[in-house]
Amino acid sequence: MIDLDGTLLDTIPDLAMATNMMLEALGRAPLPLETIRNYVGKGIPRLVERALARDIDGHADAAAMAQALPVFERFYAMVNGAHTTIYPGVREGLEQLRAAGFPLACVTNKAGAFTLPLLERMGLAGYFAQTIAGDTLARKKPDPLQLLHACTRFAVAPQRMLMIGDSVNDVQAARAAGCPVFCVTYGYHEGQAVQSLDVDAIVGALTDCIPLIKKV
Repeated sequence: MIDLDGTLLDTIPDLAMATNMMLEALGRAPLPLETIRNYVGKGIPRLVERALARDIDGHADAAAMAQALPVFERFYAMVNGAHTTIYPGVREGLEQLRAAGFPLACVTNKAGAFTLPLLERMGLAGYFAQTIAGDTLARKKPDPLQLLHACTRFAVAPQRMLMIGDSVNDVQAARAAGCPVFCVTYGYHEGQAVQSLDVDAIVGALTDCIPLIKKV
């Protein structure tokens, strides 16, 4: 199982653009790209809420969210994938994993309406037998439900299903599901360094994963 934003793709340029377009439309000041980078990780509604509060731990009232979220989604649909790039080693890593016989799932908190078009646009959709988006199920990472769902559909026990991500979100979901977890050194960490997380390995690129995986 592999996370999307910050693990496969650098989507921050598009997310930041949509966020600041939303803020401008609402008459609010823009945010620096690096601030928005730290706000990414728990899905679009949480990104919007953090941007409105201008605080990673902040909250916005229901009326503000009801106004802002459709605005963000409209702008993000316009720019989704326009400036996104594939991280170095991702395509090669996916090829290696597929060649080794591992079934692959993309497990992301991004809404399905944005996930599938983005994977298609970036030429990565064909690598994944499953794509589990943030609104596919009732709960999303850091809840383990998405990961357990992928395990069930692959008929693989959680302890034999690896999660590869970039943040505490992925680690908490993996641990709650009983899955091993690797984190990449790049990506979006919600302000928390991956070196401080309870991971089984830290890798510089997806291509570094194969030597660390024992197929059983």
